[in-house]
Amino acid sequence: MKIIENKMTFAFDGKNECVAQVEDGETLIFRTHDCFDNQLDEAGSTIGNLNWDCINPATGPVYVKNAVAGDVLKVEILEITLGNQGVMCALPDNGVLGQLITEESVKRLKVENGKVHFNEQIVFDINPMIGVIGVAPENGAVNCGTPSNHGGNMDNKRITEGATLYFPIFHDGAIFSLGDVHAAMGDGEVMVSGVEIAADVKVRLSVIKGCRIETPMLENDDICGVIYSHEDIEKAVFHAVRIMNEIVQKKLGLSFNDAGMLLSAVGDLKFCQVVDPERTVMMCMPKSILNQLF
Repeated sequence: MKIIENKMTFAFDGKNECVAQVEDGETLIFRTHDCFDNQLDEAGSTIGNLNWDCINPATGPVYVKNAVAGDVLKVEILEITLGNQGVMCALPDNGVLGQLITEESVKRLKVENGKVHFNEQIVFDINPMIGVIGVAPENGAVNCGTPSNHGGNMDNKRITEGATLYFPIFHDGAIFSLGDVHAAMGDGEVMVSGVEIAADVKVRLSVIKGCRIETPMLENDDICGVIYSHEDIEKAVFHAVRIMNEIVQKKLGLSFNDAGMLLSAVGDLKFCQVVDPERTVMMCMPKSILNQLF
């Protein structure tokens, strides 16, 4: 099994040099750094000493054989193995409450035995998830801190073990990478960071021929979801709901109006993150109603 490590990129770009080639259907492990490129691991390290050019590193990219522009990349999240220390921060002018933050702070948290130790009194379960994941965008370079229809920094807490992601492919080989793992993160990531942590992520990469999608999608045992990012969160909501409406019409044989009413009755609109340059939402349908995306 290939292990991809010590090869970091800070932007998704069709011109990036791939660090490995993988077979269609191959399983591999990505060894990731945290979103600060592990710069805050040591006690005493501060936000002020960060190299801001090394934020949100993604491990890779890799070239997936048999993938051509117009295909769909299927990414199965098989296993996430966390490090033993996470880090969080609060930054003035960042996050939902950034205007109220008067000074920066860094918090290091022990992660062990399936628990995050926030302080001596507060301990909660881990929810390992991937913040940055995707393929090369259609045009130009997009830094790893920004999500779009190629994926990127979607910070969707349902991108975890057992989930399957689907990405539109814009370049031959897909040019796939991932990083920015969290030991836990709430919907919204309102204070601009989850429990940022280094990790090993095992995935299976496969190519789907004969269908096109315009934005990332997600399936797990419970839901089918359409993920959409836009600088205007209302537009992100509109497009996520629009695309899911189209899928429900096609898969269930419903009219536009009936599909929309079904979404309103049993669908859920999730706010993944509201702190990146582009906000990310996901429109979900239960598997009991919509049993598959394709």
